[in-house]
Amino acid sequence: MSEQIITTSTVNLDVDAGGDPSSVINHLAENLGAAGRTGDPAELARAALAREAKSATGLPGGIAIPHARAASVSQASLAMARLSPKVDFGAPDGPADLVFLIAAPEGGAAEHMKLLSSLARALVRPDFVASLRAAATDDEVVALVDDAINPPAAGTPGPTAPTAAAATAATAATAAAATSKAAGTPAGRDTAPAGQAGADKPRSIVAITACPTGIAHTYMAADALKYAAERAGVDFHVEPQGSSGTTPFTPDVIAGADAVIFATDVGVKGKNRFHGKPVIESGVKRAINEPDAMIAEALAAADNPHAAVVRAGESGDAAAGATERGGLSLGKQVQQALMTGVSYMIPFVAAGGLLIALGFLLAGYQIGNKNIDKTMTDGAYIALHNSLWDLPAGGLGTYLGAVSYAIGTLAMGMLVPALAGYIAFAIADRPGIAPGFVAGLVSVAVGASFIGGLVGGLAAGVICLWISRIPLPQWARGLQPVVIIPLFGSLIIGAIMFMFLGKPLAWLTTAMNNGLSHMTGGSAIVLGIVLGLMMCVDLGGPVNKAAYLFATTGLAIGGAAQLEIMAAVMCAGMVPPLAMALASTVLRPKLFTEPERENGKAAWLLGASFISEGAIPFAATDPLRVIPSMMAGGALSGALIMAFDVQLRAPHGGVFVFFAMNAWWWFLVALAAGTALSAVCVVAAKQWGRNPEHTEVAPLETVAA
Repeated sequence: MSEQIITTSTVNLDVDAGGDPSSVINHLAENLGAAGRTGDPAELARAALAREAKSATGLPGGIAIPHARAASVSQASLAMARLSPKVDFGAPDGPADLVFLIAAPEGGAAEHMKLLSSLARALVRPDFVASLRAAATDDEVVALVDDAINPPAAGTPGPTAPTAAAATAATAATAAAATSKAAGTPAGRDTAPAGQAGADKPRSIVAITACPTGIAHTYMAADALKYAAERAGVDFHVEPQGSSGTTPFTPDVIAGADAVIFATDVGVKGKNRFHGKPVIESGVKRAINEPDAMIAEALAAADNPHAAVVRAGESGDAAAGATERGGLSLGKQVQQALMTGVSYMIPFVAAGGLLIALGFLLAGYQIGNKNIDKTMTDGAYIALHNSLWDLPAGGLGTYLGAVSYAIGTLAMGMLVPALAGYIAFAIADRPGIAPGFVAGLVSVAVGASFIGGLVGGLAAGVICLWISRIPLPQWARGLQPVVIIPLFGSLIIGAIMFMFLGKPLAWLTTAMNNGLSHMTGGSAIVLGIVLGLMMCVDLGGPVNKAAYLFATTGLAIGGAAQLEIMAAVMCAGMVPPLAMALASTVLRPKLFTEPERENGKAAWLLGASFISEGAIPFAATDPLRVIPSMMAGGALSGALIMAFDVQLRAPHGGVFVFFAMNAWWWFLVALAAGTALSAVCVVAAKQWGRNPEHTEVAPLETVAA
């Protein structure tokens, strides 16, 4: 590359960058801004902190690698700090003193990603880490990193395997033996070294590693497992499915493998290739933290006839594939399936709901009337029976509004089928999609709606998974995922929904909707409080998504109560970022660090747009004060919305969809009240428990100097 990925201006040796990850990340982001690598350090810091909030980036050995992609980053870059004192980034063995902030452009090219992944791989080498700690100057650090990301040409001596290998070999062998015994290794098995299949042939293990960003953890896990396999004497091959590109295994490598390791936080690409292989699964960070244990477990699984195996019909694109997962509880698997269904359903909700709202804006709310006599007020009827050359009575605006409403209605009609289809997909992978959609369509037909979609999707996934495990002759196996499973899965779940589950679930749905429609006074306010608390307790996490799903599915049903629920959910979800913006930029800025004040400025727009995640940087560094304060304001906003009977017909948009509300002024009152309460609560909490040493911080440029 023409420019270095790291320069002396982005290296900080033996600095005090603050006492928490937020301060360190903001410090390093400012370094990159001063070096001209990002036009908006605050945006980069927010992206890195949002990633940090999902999963801590601390690694064993006193290392942390916060990382993010951002539109403001001009080229792939690194900022490094050797901290004194250390800062806790969530590693299992304590705080970190070596921190690399990895910044990648939003559309980072493959060359950039390869450079960044090379650094991540180098950080699992003890000799490289020791050299970083011993470096006396910024230039030495830059040279070390350059050598790591631009390895010597072929024939030139390069870095060696970890110097700790010999010390840990005995431990790895002991762990392998213990794990094999625990897993039930058959008695009388050859007791040669752990990786040996016999006198002359070592055991072979293949592994897939993948993390959501595909920049750092993917490659660190790959190399950690590789070094562990070397210590155990195992023939090892790894396929990192990361941003710098993937080189798939050749068929002979897979055929010769005794076991498979999936160390991933996302779906595995091409999981079908490993059909029938014993498998060990975990998140990507376990492969970094406990590589020797995972290699030992894979060796034990290879000898265990009852070990979990990769099943037929899996492509691996689902976040929660159909592999038998010995390490996940049934509840966790159900949760993963439901969240997969929700994540695939939300685009239908957003597109359909906003198109319906646009139709109301262009043609008025009467465009949603479902008149039996087709008096030209039904948007779907107008869209079907008119054109640009034959406009309805209301003119072009009415026609365009009707078309928008009709498209949105069709998209919203896919809400329950998409939910059920992708729940089944998460359980049984691609063969489960068609039966899942069938379950959702039957649920809509019988009136079971959202509840029927949840139950039907889970049942369809389990049925398809069961069918995939039926042993078939060799000639029929190719038909199993594309014909047999979809055909019989659809038949079975359709019959079950029509004959057994449909009517009871429809009755339950009708009872729930009737109960909501008759909620008035105190009962409606209690519901608003509960929804407000759910929206603010995890700021975009599973509880937040459950409340949002409950509200958006109500839009497809219609009715005043459902529209009030949508308004309560949106209002409460806007409170956290707006409250933190108010507290950090207006009420008591001195209680917040400089980076937090910068985040507060951006949180105004995020809150106004109904992006609850805008408060995550504040909650990540001080959850015990921030989250309860946000919940208080969210509960108040939800209660006031229900008390004021505010109705909202759009699923997203914040202040930009006021046209879809029946009383936007009361919405503003509820939003202002909740925001003010949360802001006052968080200021009081920080004032009561603050550390005087951190009430005001020096400008980041001064700290860097």
